[in-house]
Amino acid sequence: MRQPAHGGNLAWAAALAGCPPDAILDFSASISPLGPPNSAIAAIVSQIGNIKHYPDSNYSELRLALSHFHQLPYEWILPGNGSAELLTLIGKELAQLAATILITPAFGDYYRTLAGCKAKVLECPLSLVIGQESSVISALSLVLDKDRSLSQGFLGSELRGQKTKDKGLLLNNPHNPTGKLFSRDSILPYLEQFALVVVDEAFMDFVPPNEEQSLIGVVQEYTNLVILRSLTKFYSLPGLRLGYAIAHPDYLAKWQLWRDPWPVNTLAAAAAIAALQDREFQQQTWAWLPPARNQLFQGLGQIPGLQPQASAVNFLLVESQKSTSLLQQELLKHYQILIRDCLSFKELGDRFFRVAVREESDNQHLLTALNEQELGTRDWGLDTGD
Repeated sequence: MRQPAHGGNLAWAAALAGCPPDAILDFSASISPLGPPNSAIAAIVSQIGNIKHYPDSNYSELRLALSHFHQLPYEWILPGNGSAELLTLIGKELAQLAATILITPAFGDYYRTLAGCKAKVLECPLSLVIGQESSVISALSLVLDKDRSLSQGFLGSELRGQKTKDKGLLLNNPHNPTGKLFSRDSILPYLEQFALVVVDEAFMDFVPPNEEQSLIGVVQEYTNLVILRSLTKFYSLPGLRLGYAIAHPDYLAKWQLWRDPWPVNTLAAAAAIAALQDREFQQQTWAWLPPARNQLFQGLGQIPGLQPQASAVNFLLVESQKSTSLLQQELLKHYQILIRDCLSFKELGDRFFRVAVREESDNQHLLTALNEQELGTRDWGLDTGD
């Protein structure tokens, strides 16, 4: 079975570990361990009888719930079959521009989308050294290629002398896989410089309201701004496939014509409406994450050869002196633990891995396994300098 590019492939992991899929302790998919909320499960059960009917193709009730949640006119919101479906639609828009600037390392689906639409891509690397001890990046110019070509900008030397008004910019905030949170003010200047700015905020829900840096509050001021959100990670609903785009209604009306008429199923819509109203679950998640993340961060930092990066969200990027693909295999075979290797991020390769933050007992199980492996005698491909 081919090694997956995404996290969360339990069938592949179970085949390698020689155990049932439900025996795998999954740190590879950055999904909250607290959900799904009971409210979402109850909503799904209540709608079972309605699966004999087609969904409302306009998704009026779901859009209204999202409208209330974000304090936006519902015409500015378009639900989709996961943010991946909406990203594919946005890719068609980006392909019409001269090029798309992509902040790297980047989520693999960005490359899939842009390649599928034959969009030209210009990569700009994010520093993996600066800001290791801080989860918040207040100025993008401090952490991207220092040889920048735009005044007070962050774009690399490959763009020297090029215009940006005919180009798009695609980035995620918080950033995956580093977990860094860009400040709102650090992104705002680029809304004046690019034809289209797409900000993927799939993990923004994990940042408490008093700390979050979403651009949703300014979306009505910029017709060239598109924001993607996901309901699957924070609410632990990846199997339902539900996300949404926030953008000018003219964009949304066009994309509606490009896609199938019923991308969101009845059960997913019901679960989303219930989850959005579940304030208790939201508060529980914001209270759980900081101490659980700190436990994992501190524990990883005490293991020789590992260097975790500070994160604002529910996963940590870890640099390793040893082969992380071998580490992944050993953890599966001996402990039935799955971590996310970073081979699909070409800038990271075999010296980084990513782990989700789970509950305290699971985090400790991972730390114990990593410590035992560190003290073991297996050949990890350690760099000796010879």
